[in-house]
Amino acid sequence: MRIALGITYSGSGYEGWQSQLSGNTIQDKLELALGKFAAQPVRTLCAGRTDAGVHGLMQVVHFDTLLVRDTASWVRGTNAFLPRDIAVQWARQVPDEFHCRGSAIARRYAYVVLESPVRPSVEAGRVGWVYRPLDGAVMQQAIEHLIGEHDFSSFRAAQCQAKSPVKTIRRIDITCSGEPGARYWRFEFEANAFLHHMIRNIMGCLVAIGQGSHTPDWLAEVVAARSRQAAAPTFPPDGLYFLGPVYEDHYGLPVRTTSYDWLP
Repeated sequence: MRIALGITYSGSGYEGWQSQLSGNTIQDKLELALGKFAAQPVRTLCAGRTDAGVHGLMQVVHFDTLLVRDTASWVRGTNAFLPRDIAVQWARQVPDEFHCRGSAIARRYAYVVLESPVRPSVEAGRVGWVYRPLDGAVMQQAIEHLIGEHDFSSFRAAQCQAKSPVKTIRRIDITCSGEPGARYWRFEFEANAFLHHMIRNIMGCLVAIGQGSHTPDWLAEVVAARSRQAAAPTFPPDGLYFLGPVYEDHYGLPVRTTSYDWLP
């Protein structure tokens, strides 16, 4: 049978999602825990690989197994062997044609930025940080140049393995909370797919615009250039959260693994 799991994790202490020789990745820890619970090796595929320092609020994985266990047992049993900063939130039996990556019709991320003259402490590793004020109105104007289908080569990392740089961004929402001097900005992205470092590179540009280094229309020039050299430096991974993939309703999978309303 094919089992799908919803995983949450803090990425601060790990070298990203994908398995490495060090063994210090989310995939390594998950497969080790699954293997201990199942008493046999378990290999997983994920909906979207995240980089070192990036957090997951609804990572979805699937694997095939001959082991018959109820779904609640997969949750409790696997969590018993996982570190405290990784947890299985749900398990579902899915049809054999389901593929956690290939069946996704969209993916969602959020990036949280602290705007403060003082660097983060309690939030260290969980938020990006800027000490100069951001202008929400000009950033809102800028994102209009990103909505829709575009060649996003200007925001693509050199090591990106995507077959095409053309992606479709469905929405970008910007919200702000707090008072001047200590404000939290949340940028939420939804697209059919993302390139490697695409959001962090977009964030570098939006912050540059929000701080007055460029006008909103500069972002249109960056997109048109189709060159990484045209864009701003890559923003840190700290405030990036994978909110999860979107699937068709007939699969019956949760829309959200966990509420992220606690994010600033």
